[in-house]
Amino acid sequence: MLHRPATLLCSALLASDVLAAPHGLVEDSQLELRNRNFYFNRDLRNGASNGQGDNAARPADERKGYREEWAHGLMLGLDSGFTQGTLGLGLDAHAHLGLKLDSGAGRTGTLLLPVRHDRQRDAEVADDYSHAGAALKARWRGNELKWGEMHTSTPVFTTADSRLLPELATGLYLRNDTLPGLLVEAGHFTAYHGFASSNDDDSLRTRYSDVAVRSLDFLGASYSFSDTLRAKLFHARAEDNWLQYYLNLNQDLPFTPSSGLNLDLQLYRSDATGRELSGPVANTSWSLAGAWRHGPHRITLAYQQIDGDTPFDYVGGLSIDLANSVQLSDFNAPGMKSRQARYDLNLAGYGVPGLSFMTRYVTGSGASDRHWRPGQRYAGGALSTYGQYDGAKWHELDMEVRYVVQAGPARDLSLRTRVASYRGNRQAQADLPDINEVRLIVEYPLSL
Repeated sequence: MLHRPATLLCSALLASDVLAAPHGLVEDSQLELRNRNFYFNRDLRNGASNGQGDNAARPADERKGYREEWAHGLMLGLDSGFTQGTLGLGLDAHAHLGLKLDSGAGRTGTLLLPVRHDRQRDAEVADDYSHAGAALKARWRGNELKWGEMHTSTPVFTTADSRLLPELATGLYLRNDTLPGLLVEAGHFTAYHGFASSNDDDSLRTRYSDVAVRSLDFLGASYSFSDTLRAKLFHARAEDNWLQYYLNLNQDLPFTPSSGLNLDLQLYRSDATGRELSGPVANTSWSLAGAWRHGPHRITLAYQQIDGDTPFDYVGGLSIDLANSVQLSDFNAPGMKSRQARYDLNLAGYGVPGLSFMTRYVTGSGASDRHWRPGQRYAGGALSTYGQYDGAKWHELDMEVRYVVQAGPARDLSLRTRVASYRGNRQAQADLPDINEVRLIVEYPLSL
């Protein structure tokens, strides 16, 4: 939350930067209000039912077979500049509000809105919820340090923004980009603010084993060898769970100004550490994607493989850069091999700037958990029922249409439709039932 000390410090910083200067705390500040209207419908197929809200207290034949909610979010964000001098100080702050437009205790579970007394007979969806927070920041000789609540975006720890209001994490973040082509990043995070939450001190948790993590630390570097060759190398530690190493190589091969080939390799290695709360994790996960572009067209083929007796797991809503992590599934089960074919079209090439289309199909097979033993192997959580789906295979089809207004009073207004279909065999149902899903998202950023 935006506590009194942070407020007082912000006032002091404003007072110290009163001199008119080309760059400063006020001159470089940005204030933005984002409106997001979100409709979410997840249809659980082939007899599956919604276990959220009050459904758990109902007989099986009375439970809803879908999740459906509609909500509106307002996100006010301040990104300040820095005070003048050798040591520059600043503040980033945010205030979020989520409003229920349509929902019900039997239809909830989309993570758009919070639920009181979840999975009980008196479950109730809140009419609104809110959250505010801030991060102090300092800049010195090309180093920038932030302390507080913030969005993170690295291959080993990324907060997601795929629902009504974004996830946030609390901790320290340091970056340095003084050397040409090189970005160095480090972080230490201890708390989390998830979707549909008003708390700023929820514990960090592993995504699949569903285990609390006292702290998440990382150190990494991104380097551009040239305009066409880039590399990333990161190391992360989820305390008492695992150590993780990450490597990314990205190569552009331009043929003409409007065509070329991009090759992208992603590699993770995870090994248990400390008290091994998620079990004896030992996993190598990698993907290789090739994208050919020509004018407004882009065709991508990708292959992904999970090696080891445990799945690829992570902390944070989107801390996975593997090519086949898509809308509904990460295709990250132990032993799974998956393939993707994707097509993107930018209709600006056909006289409709701002309009784009994407479709992709991913299929995975070979999942194996035959070595799983309760208390001895991977500690499967609510999102992963290990020991039940040896031989599972599934596939997913996604489509997205997006339009962004290019000019006029509604400039940058975006309208997006996302459709997904997921199907798996009997063994796969232990983790995720068959699903048809539709998301309608309207977003308007207003610079203040």
